[in-house]
Amino acid sequence: MQEAARLQRNKQRLGECFPAFAKRVAKVIGEMEALGFRPRIQDAHRTIADQLKAFNGGFSDVKFGFHNVTGDGGKPESLAVDLLDDDHPLAPPRKYVITLASIAQKQELHSGIFFRLKTAPERKALQDAIDNLNFDLKVRIGFDPTHLEPTGLTIAEAKEGERPT
Repeated sequence: MQEAARLQRNKQRLGECFPAFAKRVAKVIGEMEALGFRPRIQDAHRTIADQLKAFNGGFSDVKFGFHNVTGDGGKPESLAVDLLDDDHPLAPPRKYVITLASIAQKQELHSGIFFRLKTAPERKALQDAIDNLNFDLKVRIGFDPTHLEPTGLTIAEAKEGERPT
């Protein structure tokens, strides 16, 4: 994607997010860019119909998630983004996803890098890799490593109207 289009897309997608969450994501984007990456928000808000397609296609484990959050009158207030590496959108390098997880954690965001990792040793090895920016191929990466969502909030709580501060 051309740089101007990437920047415009990020601005537009951040507008689909709840403001406090959008600020955190914007900081992640800025830090990633400072390191030479070109992060692109692929998805922020999703309709329930689009979420169901993602679920049925095996791209999500939930029928309602942080991407589907809305406010008054159905206004999009997404609490999730998929922050792809614009230079490698279909296969982000380990360096990108581990760096993304590290920066996201500093902004009190969860990364989908842990999704579907079952064992405590797998999760610990990955957290150690994130903490040390270790890009070793032996460390297993979870299901959705470019997905970001807030910490300290469940999907059910968000659906009921709770938001991060």
